[in-house]
Amino acid sequence: MDNKTIYALSTVLGKSGVAVIRISGSEALQVVRLMTNISLADIKPRYAYFTNLKDIKTGQTLDKCLLLYFRAPNSFTGEDIVELQTHGSRAVIATVLENLSLIPGFRLAEPGEYSKRAFYNQKMDLTEAEGLADLIDAETKAQQQYALRQMEGSLKNLYEDWRARLLNIMAYLEAYIDFPDEEIPEDIVSNINNTVFKLREEIKGHLEEDNIGERLREGFRVVIVGRPNAGKSSLLNTIAKRDVVIVSDVAGTTRDAVDIHLDLNGYPVIITDTAGIRETEEAIERQGVEIAYQKIKDADFLLCLFDASQDTVQVFENIEKSFKNKMFFFANKCDALTKEQCSEIQKQGIPLISVKQQKGIDIILNKISSVINDKFTSNSSLLITRTRYREALREALQSLSLFNLNKEIELSAEDIRLAAREIGKITGQIEIDEILDKIFGSFCIGK
Repeated sequence: MDNKTIYALSTVLGKSGVAVIRISGSEALQVVRLMTNISLADIKPRYAYFTNLKDIKTGQTLDKCLLLYFRAPNSFTGEDIVELQTHGSRAVIATVLENLSLIPGFRLAEPGEYSKRAFYNQKMDLTEAEGLADLIDAETKAQQQYALRQMEGSLKNLYEDWRARLLNIMAYLEAYIDFPDEEIPEDIVSNINNTVFKLREEIKGHLEEDNIGERLREGFRVVIVGRPNAGKSSLLNTIAKRDVVIVSDVAGTTRDAVDIHLDLNGYPVIITDTAGIRETEEAIERQGVEIAYQKIKDADFLLCLFDASQDTVQVFENIEKSFKNKMFFFANKCDALTKEQCSEIQKQGIPLISVKQQKGIDIILNKISSVINDKFTSNSSLLITRTRYREALREALQSLSLFNLNKEIELSAEDIRLAAREIGKITGQIEIDEILDKIFGSFCIGK
């Protein structure tokens, strides 16, 4: 990271009432000196100034704007920040950015560079930075709530507590490595073993939350599965409230997997329609069936839909044997059944629906919502939201599993050091350039 002052549009480019352009760095106040009539001697931090923005070369007014100054280190990045709130026309934005590019020592910010500088200046750790990214990307209420919780430091506090306890153990072990003639007192051995045991159990419990955090970010995957003409595509269209899939009486019409994204009671859900499961010699349809099986494999749960006028739940026997997904059965086309047939199916605990008459659709959606909600209420509020967290914690757990004070103390200390290092990777206590570039490179410019 260089020491140049960076600038970028922090709001979405396009026609809008207001656009925010953020300048961060040691020379940020040059904007005030070169592009406004505000006196640098009189400018106060955290005051809003209504001023004309001038063209650096001609002195011509570019726009009237609100200007705010945040003095280091009391700013988002920990550096001096000047924020320009201009009108949001493309012409205004373009001319202001062009003028900023003319100021010596200024350059356009890279993706995520504001947050990266905040991290380097210890304004946030990596989990808080990623929580901020998730909050900006949040599309549902649950995503918003969990991202805000992470941005406020919930995960950071947990991981830093674990790391601090490991460092405390390391301090004891290093002391006895320096004085090999001294034996470790039994009470300290007991305390170290108890701490390691508790940490192993806490990390193990944290890892056993069934990928809920990742699913919260990416969406819970629900796949509609069944034989051809069971009503799968019609169900997807009904849930989406638009025609996203071609519906036909001809069996095998659906050849590919089609997704729709839902905000279901605050949770992000991806519902996928798949090709009808059956044996077929037709090459393209067979490929569609193979895609369906792959989607089934990756799903969180399956909506097993069958034509109750022709089939029973027995059509899903092979899927039940081959996959471990949670399966929820629904008997479609109940409008074509007699009362006796309906009664017999209900005795099996299988909900009756009619996609054609749009009956029972709320039963399906409520079932999905209920299962997801149960997953959250049965898990800790501190969720693993990134695969890299999970990988680091698994490595830390592996090192702690190898820890044993009966072996050479240097090896025991190394196990603890490696575990602490893996946890430090999550929060950024251990800086690794490849990790930082990957994390902040996924942010948008201006963030």
